[in-house]
This record gives sequence, structure tokens and C-alpha cells, in this order.
Amino acid sequence: MDKTGIVTLLIGIVLCALGGYAIWAFLPEVIIAVKGLSGIAVVCVGLMMVLFGILIAQD
Repeated sequence: MDKTGIVTLLIGIVLCALGGYAIWAFLPEVIIAVKGLSGIAVVCVGLMMVLFGILIAQD
């Protein structure tokens, strides 16, 4: 491994540790965000299924 790989590995480990700490420190907000994002994903999937259904029904 060259210097770039080692530096990238170290930075990645530090960022993972900081991210884990941030999730732990702001756990209630993280849970709310995940709930909101899952709701948005369900709405997007529903819209795609409606559009595909309309396209298939037209045939």
C-alpha cells in the first residue's frame, strides 16, 4: 500500500468514528430523520407503481 492508501484508510476510520459518535449524540433526531426518509421512499415507490400501472393499463 502506498502513502495515499494509508492516508485514505486513516481518514476513513476517523470519519467513521466521528459519524458513529454524531449518531449516538443526536439519536432522537436520527430516528426522526430515518422515519421521515422512509416515508418519502414509500411515497416515491407508490408514485412509480402508479405510473407503471397507468402505462401497463394503456396497452
